[in-house]
Amino acid sequence: MSYMLLIHEPVGQRATRTEAEGRAAYAAMQAFGEGLAAVGKLKAVESLAGLSSAVRVSQAGGRPQVLDGPFAEAKEMIGGFFLLQNVDREEAIAIAQRCPAAQWATVEVRPLAPCFDESQA
Repeated sequence: MSYMLLIHEPVGQRATRTEAEGRAAYAAMQAFGEGLAAVGKLKAVESLAGLSSAVRVSQAGGRPQVLDGPFAEAKEMIGGFFLLQNVDREEAIAIAQRCPAAQWATVEVRPLAPCFDESQA
């Protein structure tokens, strides 16, 4: 089965790090991903830019609305993700517990499933 690890980090946290701290955190995450890839558990991984470059698109009354970030109501942001393959729930949780980001963020573990499967709600 496939699981996604979503990294929820506090908005603005990246700005509190020195460049060296930021590079060290990024290097730790890269090494973590490389380790997962080496054992055939990683399908994809990406880091995401901050909310200042984000855009939210919605439809209201049939008309598209576009809202540029940053978003005042946001307390957290998705900072990146790991898409795991060939793992079960317990292994996905164990991997999340070893993720370096768990030291400064929350790692959400979610199985991939069709959006119409009500048992996955």
